[in-house]
Amino acid sequence: MLKDSATDSLHGAPAGFEHDAFVHASDEEFVQRAAAFVQEGLAAGETIMAVLPPGRIAMLRDALGPDQHAAGFADGTVAGGNPARLIPFWREILERRPGPVRGLVEAAYPGRSAAAYDEVLLHEALSGIAFAHDRSFRLYCAYDVAVGIDPTATHAGGDGLAEKAFRTALDDVPDRAERWDFGARELGQIRQWLSGQAASHGVSRDRLEDLSLALHEICTNSIRFGGGGGRLAVWIADGALLCDVTDRGRIDDLLVGRVLPPLDGLGGRGVWLANQLCDLAQLRSGDGFTQVRLHTRLR
Repeated sequence: MLKDSATDSLHGAPAGFEHDAFVHASDEEFVQRAAAFVQEGLAAGETIMAVLPPGRIAMLRDALGPDQHAAGFADGTVAGGNPARLIPFWREILERRPGPVRGLVEAAYPGRSAAAYDEVLLHEALSGIAFAHDRSFRLYCAYDVAVGIDPTATHAGGDGLAEKAFRTALDDVPDRAERWDFGARELGQIRQWLSGQAASHGVSRDRLEDLSLALHEICTNSIRFGGGGGRLAVWIADGALLCDVTDRGRIDDLLVGRVLPPLDGLGGRGVWLANQLCDLAQLRSGDGFTQVRLHTRLR
């Protein structure tokens, strides 16, 4: 078992957030480990929430029998479809429940895109920062061996990894992408142009409205905080429409977009909205650059 936790040497009690992971090679191994983790928590009177793909939920319910009714379950393909939504998901539960909370999650489930796996690993590393002072929270993360991810680094002191990943630009935009340099005057034109691009590739009206709002917020951030404008690149890859926005700004807060910003705040709401509205939103920022890449599935 992998751990990212501290222990009070005098009292033997957890001194901080416990972040554990396990790799399973079969459904049977997953069920054995997951059920034991849940039952241990139920015996201790803890709040249990399992965030798993539907198939895993069904397996775990069967293994728990009557105990399943004392645990909570959420579809991981929805709650964690965009991994950036998981930290606020857990934060809401922690704020509602005064006692200890155990979370079981499989965010890196088989069949996800390479970009989604990258975001799962960033999320895992950021979790150690987001929940560093939550003494009564234990998170147990399942990884299917078929996915080929070693969770060791992100579950054993991931702060440095989070900083490095967040400060490193995403893969280069492909040559086939269409590009648009923009400022405040081009926002309306960009929205109209994007509508045509999305419609031609079969994006539904509802999804187009979500993408248009998210992109408008991100471009507005570039104008306000990134030097007055930026560059938009749009292309199709892996069954999704990708919109990549870059500017010359810098974001210092690694958790921006993962913590609900105050209503009177000056920044953070654009990335928060993008995380809620898009299938996947990737954010990177370092010296002299900020990059946001929005993914919207075509079908």
